[in-house]
Amino acid sequence: MMKKKVLLTIALLFSGLCLFAQEAGTFAVEGPQPSSGNLRYIQDTTVTVETYSDINDYDLIGINCGLTWSQMQFNPPVKQEWTVNPFYVSLNYTHYLKMFDYMPFFGYQIGIAYGKEGYKFKENKDTGTIYSIEGATEAVMDVIEVPFLAHFHYDALHFKIMANAGLYGGYRRTITRTGPKVTPGLENAFKDTDRRPDYGLQGGVGIGFIFSPWEFHLNALMRYSWSSIYTPDSSPSIYNQYYYRFAYPLDVNVMFGIYYQLTKRTGRTSKDLKRQARDIVINGWELEHGNTESKDR
Repeated sequence: MMKKKVLLTIALLFSGLCLFAQEAGTFAVEGPQPSSGNLRYIQDTTVTVETYSDINDYDLIGINCGLTWSQMQFNPPVKQEWTVNPFYVSLNYTHYLKMFDYMPFFGYQIGIAYGKEGYKFKENKDTGTIYSIEGATEAVMDVIEVPFLAHFHYDALHFKIMANAGLYGGYRRTITRTGPKVTPGLENAFKDTDRRPDYGLQGGVGIGFIFSPWEFHLNALMRYSWSSIYTPDSSPSIYNQYYYRFAYPLDVNVMFGIYYQLTKRTGRTSKDLKRQARDIVINGWELEHGNTESKDR
């Protein structure tokens, strides 16, 4: 049932993205225009004032909070269910940039996150037994991670859709094991054969509502670890003599974020205004001295 709810949530979010992606965003932002007095040295010259219809290369910082649904990919396969961990928080920095200085759809995102991963076994109806690890039928691990993601976005005036994909590295800080027969001393401790470094793939989709300089994001994120929670072949079981034993965490995060624009999203930036002023001064000087040289001749 929990798995169906997670899949339904992702499906609804994706449908919303497809619907809103049909909106074409145009940002007609008027910039400061030089007055006629400043252009008195230009004779018979047409001045074109450029208007900006796309977004700038801008920076964004924000915090996310949400829920995590966790499972693991076990070998040998075992019966399990999704566990819900109601605590996930991250601090992210995003830099938006134009590819080839033309296509304003890209960027990158880095950050630091604190969340949880784990497993919860359920009864195998064929055998009437519940699988356990060190006597625990459920375990939750606190994890700190640092993601580095490629970022894609498509913007309308007050709305955007987003997608991320990349890698992450992390560390499993603590573990809490529960069950009727947990091995004494391992309730809150790792074994020597447990793996604490964590790393893998991370990606997701989201939507954003923009009221500059603030943005409000809703994201669904999936994380798949390449680091098994224990060293493969660490079990003395007969099964392990013939098969490769592992357990790779798989997590789904749904989170809400509040972001602040560190630089201007649309319109002329300070850099643009300085360049425009420099061009006006240089062009005016060239025209004025060019006319003077012509008269001297």
